[in-house]
Amino acid sequence: MKKRYLLLTLLMSALGGLAHADDAAIQQSLKKLGLQQTEIRPSSLPGMKTVLTESGVLYVTDDGKQFIQGPLYDVSGGQPVNVTNQMLAKKVDALADEMIVYKAPKEQHVITVFTDITCGYCRKLHNEMADYNALGITVRYLAFPREGMNGQVAKEMKSIWCTADRRKAFNEAMKGEAVSPVDCNIDIGQQYKLGILYGIQGTPAMLLDNGMMIPGYQGPKELKQLLDSQKAGG
Repeated sequence: MKKRYLLLTLLMSALGGLAHADDAAIQQSLKKLGLQQTEIRPSSLPGMKTVLTESGVLYVTDDGKQFIQGPLYDVSGGQPVNVTNQMLAKKVDALADEMIVYKAPKEQHVITVFTDITCGYCRKLHNEMADYNALGITVRYLAFPREGMNGQVAKEMKSIWCTADRRKAFNEAMKGEAVSPVDCNIDIGQQYKLGILYGIQGTPAMLLDNGMMIPGYQGPKELKQLLDSQKAGG
């Protein structure tokens, strides 16, 4: 019994050392590409790891010599499933307390929208909020300043998220009103980075509960039809 336990311990130690060796090779390769902030996870792809970077999600070979970028799909079921986006769901949930939420009185669907206060179609979507809510669609907002985190828009969006009444400040900003500077410990950079991991390149970008990402604007009725069809498809 002791020999079996010892053998198992040695095997686990060896596998753990191999995993660290693989991770080191991957990190070294990605540093050559200028990618410093990486989070390495297991992958369902044999011989590869999932790597979360500041440039998006990568799938990298264990030796770090090759990688592919983009979503991974599971097509074993009735409908293709975006495995990459589903993996990121916990990161979305972790930001739930920071979201600016417009809840539908009779909620049927929940979408998370990455938004920019200077984006025309983001403003169009927000102006129709009553229609989305009336159709049972709850809208949750996360910040995605399109010009990046070093621009003026990012500063203004942080001020909105730091305001005591975020919804009021957000409503005013979406009407084109000036944003009063406010500071706090909220890091909307985490929201922006999450958008990058989802591969977002423009706003609005709508994330559905099943992990599907819809780039661009969708009107209330069109979105409701899509959400219903997704739900029916299960």
